[in-house]
Amino acid sequence: MQRQGLLAAVREFMDSGRPFLGICVGYQALFDASDEFNSCAAGLKVFRGRVVRFREQPGLKIPQIGWNRIEFARPECPLFQEIPDGSHVYFVHSFHPAPEDESIVASWTDYGGRFASAIWRGNVFATQFHPEKSQEVGLQILRNFVGLA
Repeated sequence: MQRQGLLAAVREFMDSGRPFLGICVGYQALFDASDEFNSCAAGLKVFRGRVVRFREQPGLKIPQIGWNRIEFARPECPLFQEIPDGSHVYFVHSFHPAPEDESIVASWTDYGGRFASAIWRGNVFATQFHPEKSQEVGLQILRNFVGLA
């Protein structure tokens, strides 16, 4: 993003107070750094934490591809209006953020251990799952976001 001249524009947009939604890699980019590609690449540093790979475990397929449940940590999150707790959404990922501040976590998901599947602070929302691939639940999440915009 820095090389393409987009970093300042993204930060300026988030600082404007307008709703921002990061999806999958857009979620991961909000954190300090990532272990993906063995690069320890720097992120946008909007939130403290690191993007880490799922731990290898017997019977756990990496990447996680498919449907999994979200459990609300903050059911008042505007993205979750009219969404039942425990709904299934679609994931495709091998890495996930590990936020240092759990107060930003909007939902948790279990895949070989609990991880933050969505976050929310102020005008910044982000999901590890893909709402655009999550059928009616995902469409409602996107409608809720558009309603904020």
